[in-house]
Amino acid sequence: MQRKLRMGMVGGGQGAFIGAVHRMASQMDGRIELVCGAFSRSPEKSIASGLSLGLPRSRCYGTYEEMMREEARRPMEERMDFVAIVTPNRAHYPAAMATLQAGFHVVCDKPMTFNLDEARKLVKKVQQTRKLFCLTHNYTGYPMVKEARQLVQDGALGRIRKIVVEYPQGWLATRLEGTGQKQAVWRTDPKQAGATCCIGDIGSHCANLAEYITGLRIAELAAEMTTFVKGRPLEDDGNILLRFTNGAKGVLWASQIAIGRENDLNIRVFGEKGSIEWHQQEPNSLILDWLDRAREIRRTSTPFVGAAAAANTRLPAGHPEGYLEAFANIYRNFAAALTDFLRGKKVREEDYDYPTVHDGLRGMAFLDAAVRSGRAKAKWVKMAS
Repeated sequence: MQRKLRMGMVGGGQGAFIGAVHRMASQMDGRIELVCGAFSRSPEKSIASGLSLGLPRSRCYGTYEEMMREEARRPMEERMDFVAIVTPNRAHYPAAMATLQAGFHVVCDKPMTFNLDEARKLVKKVQQTRKLFCLTHNYTGYPMVKEARQLVQDGALGRIRKIVVEYPQGWLATRLEGTGQKQAVWRTDPKQAGATCCIGDIGSHCANLAEYITGLRIAELAAEMTTFVKGRPLEDDGNILLRFTNGAKGVLWASQIAIGRENDLNIRVFGEKGSIEWHQQEPNSLILDWLDRAREIRRTSTPFVGAAAAANTRLPAGHPEGYLEAFANIYRNFAAALTDFLRGKKVREEDYDYPTVHDGLRGMAFLDAAVRSGRAKAKWVKMAS
């Protein structure tokens, strides 16, 4: 199959942040093109957004229900192949279910659904329809994150003992949502974001990254959730203790009131033989410390990294592999799987190295446990299966 994959989009209209990120990332490798969309809850704004992106009026839809219906009627050689869902959290589940029901594949922003019950239903729907489902936990797309994962898989660190992961931001240190700032408004609104703000928005990335790199699973946790800004209905800071299935312990903290911090995602993994350390704001480097030799710093685009890191490195040495490139790696890997699927090949999503619906279920189980523990004053609770 030589043609580009055809993408529809739900959400991501004028004034949205993440929709533009998805569009840039999806098109970076020339394997995907945007052909249609329902970009806003407002039909007028949706159509205006589509036209501003250069789409024909006939492919700019007022609602995603209309898009599913009309695209399914188009000839196979014209209709979209998959849908990218880039709305606030509350619309992820109904849009994904409608997409699968209409016979299309899905790329969805995180967290996957509004609550754990929806996540379980969505997993069943994906299994029933046998469609591909990609969840954009984009930090797993960084080359040196993949290098870290490979080192753990190869046993270089020995048995994992401790995982420390953090994601501090400072942008919600004041009641920004009171000014009408769009990103702050929906993230702090339980009707749009769900039962959690800070942990759902960025703490979910921490949990996903810890499990992705180590291959371990969080078994139980104790969470303290705090709202520091008066008048805000959801938490803006969280501190979580973790217990992993192999007996390893973890510390996770995420904050949106940490003044001076931007998107300061960091992870440290400590094993019996050594440790690794990665910082999202300096993503080209992976720091390794060993019991029996000097510190090592591995860099992208060098002959010393493993196959997974090399395959996901795009730029010559010294050029940062950034947020958009990592995001694009998720889309590229999904595109490879979908292309093979459309060619009639048997596809096991785990072979293509992108987050799936099962990772989405893990994420929602983590958020459910964190909220339950927080409401019980940091009581230890088990992760739902």
